[in-house]
Amino acid sequence: MKVDNKKIFQTLNPNKVWVPVLIGLGIVFAMFYMDPNINASNLKSVFDASTPYILLAILVIFFRDLGYVYRIREITDRHLTWTRAIYVIILWEFASAVTPSVVGGTAVAIFILNKEGIKMGKAIAYVMVTAILDNLFFVIGAPIILYLAQGNIFPDSKLLETQLGDSLQAIFWLSYGLYAGYSLVMAAALFYKPRVFKWVLIKIFSIKFLRKWKHDAQEYGNQIIEASRQLAGKTYKYWLPIIGITIFIWSSRYLMLNALIGAFVELDLMDHVIVFARQVIMWIVMMISPTPGSSGTAEFFFGQFFSQFLGGYTFVTSILWRLLSYYPYLILGAIFLPRWVRQVFFKKKNKVQESEEEEE
Repeated sequence: MKVDNKKIFQTLNPNKVWVPVLIGLGIVFAMFYMDPNINASNLKSVFDASTPYILLAILVIFFRDLGYVYRIREITDRHLTWTRAIYVIILWEFASAVTPSVVGGTAVAIFILNKEGIKMGKAIAYVMVTAILDNLFFVIGAPIILYLAQGNIFPDSKLLETQLGDSLQAIFWLSYGLYAGYSLVMAAALFYKPRVFKWVLIKIFSIKFLRKWKHDAQEYGNQIIEASRQLAGKTYKYWLPIIGITIFIWSSRYLMLNALIGAFVELDLMDHVIVFARQVIMWIVMMISPTPGSSGTAEFFFGQFFSQFLGGYTFVTSILWRLLSYYPYLILGAIFLPRWVRQVFFKKKNKVQESEEEEE
């Protein structure tokens, strides 16, 4: 996992905020003009929303983010203060928002933790732990929630049937298999046999047409071994809180939309389960999106997955959903990034200069 500082700063660029914003707005305007069912009266229907449910959705988002902050503090053995943890999470979310979902903000997260005074080996270990736990929530939780949904997980959409046929289900199960396989391999590498993982990696990249990446594979294997060493000896007192908070974080992520839909239409218990389950499916679709933060992809597929429940409220709900769950991180990232750069780079530089002057 090579961390290229130049590429990191190219990712952490406040000017990149405009790319996903313009893509998202473009899709929204295209939907508005191309769909005859969407008109000015649809936009006015936003005032039909139940205020308590809107406040509940906002509260759920707040607690989800608080869960992220708490988790990164616990994972790093409270090396980070609450303030520094907030900075880390905001910049991590910002990086995820301005890069394609399939890329994510992993390298950026390692870079940020390292600049917060955490050694590179530990930073890699901590970021890998969060990735594995997030993937395992999906791998373990998806079959459970899909079972509870009683087969009502894939939307009955004529557009999706025309464009994708049965391939949406195939994409989901293929992606699920890849996530499950990746999570199990990385968990085994990190917690069980890191040296065996490195040996296998080197053997694979010793194949003639893969040989040019052999050095990178060897370096990655060394990083896995170092990350495994950093996590060795952690007891259940370390693991139980972060596993519990991971479940809380992802449940909150999905329940926010349940509350938002509930603000416009009445849902019974089974409806809530189906809405929750369909978000699992849509999450996979968004993860393979080539656009930054799934801009455009998310807005488009929202209508296909949830118009069954929302009817005429689909368009305004999709806008509110993205306004609450995505765009705030673009704004916060653009605000916090310059401050973080000044704090981490310039203040440290000034301290070094002051200490050198004192020595003289």
